[in-house]
Amino acid sequence: MLFFLIVFALKKHGSQLRTSGDPYYSHPIEVAGILTKYRLDCSTIIAALLHDTVEDTSITSKDIRERFGKEVEELVKGVTKVSSLKKYFKTSERDAESLRKMLISMAKDIRVVLIKLADRLHNMRTLKFLKRDRQIANAKETMEIYAPLANRL
Repeated sequence: MLFFLIVFALKKHGSQLRTSGDPYYSHPIEVAGILTKYRLDCSTIIAALLHDTVEDTSITSKDIRERFGKEVEELVKGVTKVSSLKKYFKTSERDAESLRKMLISMAKDIRVVLIKLADRLHNMRTLKFLKRDRQIANAKETMEIYAPLANRL
């Protein structure tokens, strides 16, 4: 099954590349790898492998449900929803706290937050490939939103 998932993600992301020049599918594989170290269940690992497919490829939420089940679909939808939230907030302390609270309350399933945290961790590990202004913005967002959230969990 794992091989099937990796091939599925690889096909869906096609020739997309990360800023580093790595094939895009390497990112969800890394995110899933982070979560396997915490011995999370299969649905969470599958959702981690698929977490960017609805946003970045032609795959739909319905496709995920049909192939991988409702539980995986809900996790992927949750991560997609959480990812879209930050555009509504500025980076003030008050907004960061509001966003942290909203992330937790919106995530019907804590595994959504765990996938998002693993996603952010991998993005931080590859920060050196971004332009300086994006490095600073991502680092600041991580320190203000994701690090305190991870600490609370």
